[in-house]
Amino acid sequence: MKSVKVLVIDDSAYSRRTIIRLLEEIPGVTVVGYAMNGEEGLRKVMDLRPDLITLDLEMPGMDGFTLLRIIMTACPTPVIVVSSQNSDERVFKALELGAVDFVAKPSRPLSDQLLDIRDELQLKVGTLLNLNLKGLKNRTDTQLHLENPPVRKTARLPRGGVQKFEVVAIGSSTGGPPALQKILSQMPEVLPFAILISQHMPAGFTKTFAERLNRMFPFEVREASDGEQVRPNTVLIAPGGFNMVAVQVRDQVIVRLKIPSKDDKYAPSVNAMLISVARVYGSRAMAVILTGMGNDGSQGVRRVKEAGGGVLAEAEESSVVFGMPREAIATGVVDIVAHLDQMASKILEFCGFTSSK
Repeated sequence: MKSVKVLVIDDSAYSRRTIIRLLEEIPGVTVVGYAMNGEEGLRKVMDLRPDLITLDLEMPGMDGFTLLRIIMTACPTPVIVVSSQNSDERVFKALELGAVDFVAKPSRPLSDQLLDIRDELQLKVGTLLNLNLKGLKNRTDTQLHLENPPVRKTARLPRGGVQKFEVVAIGSSTGGPPALQKILSQMPEVLPFAILISQHMPAGFTKTFAERLNRMFPFEVREASDGEQVRPNTVLIAPGGFNMVAVQVRDQVIVRLKIPSKDDKYAPSVNAMLISVARVYGSRAMAVILTGMGNDGSQGVRRVKEAGGGVLAEAEESSVVFGMPREAIATGVVDIVAHLDQMASKILEFCGFTSSK
């Protein structure tokens, strides 16, 4: 691992000490400074030019959101938000503003949770090796705002056309929540297919994420429940900590939530989802791999293609981390590589639809 300079910004003395100690245990990481509030944090960002910032959102004076906006405008730098592990919409607002990822803030001294956080920090600091700052800046420049929703389009089959796919299964990790939000914002008011999403995210956050998206769009978005039906005009998001798989039961398809196996590095597992939709839907399934670290999804896209389905992957130019799309593309089965800005239209076109305002 290359040397990574980290700045810790948090108004809690205990949190600062704990985060600094955990970061300094990671080989190649140097904590170059800390700040107790937003104003001090901004000065140190400009003076120290860190490779990574850990940022608390609630601080006196200049809060984390204000600081994040300034950082992403003046000197885009990877930011990992630290937040209590609960259903916190503020995390998703921070991700929209340009934060790369988030971790649960340590809440109790000398607890097992600290070891889990250390492992999570080590994993996410490692994403810096493949971070695309241009993609990060593009996400910030084109952030979505609820008060300015895009003009909705109507999807329609061309005359004599046939809808090619019944389900679109999307996998994403680091940088995924804003990417998913953007794709859904460019979909028609009535989805002509079902969408299944496996986003690498801890338990406790996926429900909040789904509820947030559901308020933003006219179609239904929700965290999946075991046994519910997969149907058009509905987006189901895999709960954090579980694998979501499609199962055929008589004349309908439902989702089952499975406890991950010891071989699953990520939960939700994109591979598990894609393998299941390939088995159930065959040539009527589309796989989409978005930004993220690692190779989750590379096995799944092969299965989808072997079953006759379609495969799309996000282009490097817009990916915050190009790991997952790169690995998918390396399989040789990807049909279309698309910039995030064009991903929704490519999905619709590949499904056989045209769109009009």
